[in-house]
Amino acid sequence: MTAGARHGRPGVWEDVDQRATRRRSLSREAIVEVALGIVDAEGLDALSMRRIAQELNTGPASLYAHVGGKEQLVELLLDRVAADLVHPEPDPAQWQQQVKDFLRQSKNNMLAHSDLSKANLVANIPTLPHQLDAAETLVALLRAGGLPDQVVAYGVDLLALYVVSSAFEQSQRAASETRPSHEEEYMDSIRTYFASLPRDRYPELLSMIPELTRSVGDERFDFGLDVILSGMAAQAERQAERRSSEAR
Repeated sequence: MTAGARHGRPGVWEDVDQRATRRRSLSREAIVEVALGIVDAEGLDALSMRRIAQELNTGPASLYAHVGGKEQLVELLLDRVAADLVHPEPDPAQWQQQVKDFLRQSKNNMLAHSDLSKANLVANIPTLPHQLDAAETLVALLRAGGLPDQVVAYGVDLLALYVVSSAFEQSQRAASETRPSHEEEYMDSIRTYFASLPRDRYPELLSMIPELTRSVGDERFDFGLDVILSGMAAQAERQAERRSSEAR
């Protein structure tokens, strides 16, 4: 072996060893974490298999040994986010508050990852472990309140749609290029626009501008949860009264 050949070896071996290490570290979990980082930084539309491959210093084809494609990857991302949820032990005496806390937590988890909630509008049936864990907890909390099974079943669908649509709306507002940086500035611009509407055509809207544009923390979101849960409880009472009447 010549001295010149030996001089060139370390650099070549270092490159080969780094590539081998990258291959060994490539896994479904690593792909999901990189994908989540892209979504967090740039939004769901920036996500692609090619982009992930670039971040991992590999080729797109190597990703398919771990993930079936972008559609499956998005489902895995949703499941990864659901893994961060804290699951309460159902307490019949506090079931409504527990449901509200759990769903608020779910909404905030989605909002922590840019516009990922957009994907949940399509993939709205849980099939993966952490999403199923969340569904299991929600069903358990509702049943702890003594609600009939069919009310629980329909209620789970309704609550999930409400949470996801609320998260999506909020994420889209936050991502809008025309939206001012501060929430209050944005709402002031909406109030100004509403105030400019012709009063003879929109008297009701003009009389309620402060109420319609009120935006205080989770107040609006919590109001919706209260309405849905109260309606579910009332539906359960009506079913119980109907059964009691039929049994007489």
